[in-house]
Amino acid sequence: MTQVSAVKTERYNYTEVYNGVKKSVTLLGGIDKFVKKGDRVLIKPNLLSSKSPDDAVTTHPVFVKAVINLVKEAGGIPYIGDSPSLLSLKKVIKKTGMEDVAVETGAQILEFVESVTINRNNGNIFKSLEIAKELKEIDVIINLPKLKTHVQMYLTLGVKNLFGCIIGKRKAQWHLKAGVNNVYFAKMLVELYEYIKPTLTIVDGIRGMEGDGPSCGTPRDIGLIFAGVDAVAVDTMICHILGGDFKKFYTYTVARERNAGITDIEKIELLGERIENILVRDFKFPTAIIDANFSNYPFIGRHLRNFLISKPKEDRETCTLCSFCIEACPPHVIKKGNGRLIFNYDECIRCFCCSEVCPEGAMKVRQGFLHRVFNI
Repeated sequence: MTQVSAVKTERYNYTEVYNGVKKSVTLLGGIDKFVKKGDRVLIKPNLLSSKSPDDAVTTHPVFVKAVINLVKEAGGIPYIGDSPSLLSLKKVIKKTGMEDVAVETGAQILEFVESVTINRNNGNIFKSLEIAKELKEIDVIINLPKLKTHVQMYLTLGVKNLFGCIIGKRKAQWHLKAGVNNVYFAKMLVELYEYIKPTLTIVDGIRGMEGDGPSCGTPRDIGLIFAGVDAVAVDTMICHILGGDFKKFYTYTVARERNAGITDIEKIELLGERIENILVRDFKFPTAIIDANFSNYPFIGRHLRNFLISKPKEDRETCTLCSFCIEACPPHVIKKGNGRLIFNYDECIRCFCCSEVCPEGAMKVRQGFLHRVFNI
């Protein structure tokens, strides 16, 4: 049995958010249970890209500020750290509001710039993993994901947020290495989570994202803060409350297979709100979940797969040809020509990195024939 707390918080008013965050942690034993005086504490938000807080792509700065102040009250030394996929952290923190939070609270910005290789034992699929070297100097990690959908992983929550502990320039290589299919990529994410094992996960679900997340979905007011020690249990509870299909939630299915955390909803004690009062009955999940490299469809040719299976495609009216997608694409299958983007779909691995980094939200999911007809 493990515990997950849920606290209603309707808006990003600092006092309300601070009280909500504090209550969510108090229900688990209080911040002093997790942070001791002098601890170097990494606050790990989702800083996917240079977006305004209102876009619901990144963890809200007011949320981060509340956690930092809670850490300071316990005597901890707070750091804000992440590694965006493309831009430097310095560029991202300005647009996302994190720079102002750092100045107001005195928290230090910790950019992940150097990788170290972690050798793994024989019980793991990935015999080595890469993480930011800067994590080695941290005593406590507080994981602050944003509640969002994800066109490849279904949801991006506590487990997926730790992908940000791989430095940005290495993320594309890991998409190639682990992107055999969605399950294989999820196995890498779960093994990364098992190694990092954050001390505490607190989810910003005050305003989340539904639809085709993690960057091109629709902001959705949910009004909830979730917290727990076991990020797998936190993710499980959130998926249940949103009415999600666990079979499509790949990090959940892998974690359940590996016994990497509590995945049985009956073994998770919900603290704070009564579950019947916070169920979300009309949450919109991604319009299509696509396996990287089409491994679910080995019986058809590649050109036919491009017609049958969903793929990324730019909205030409909003695309500015900024080249972010070109730089972020792991297999380098996007280029510019005749004033538009040109895709080599035969080599596209459907990782949707292009969608994640698009600053205009112009990279959409074009549904394939199979999804339109059979909803798969």
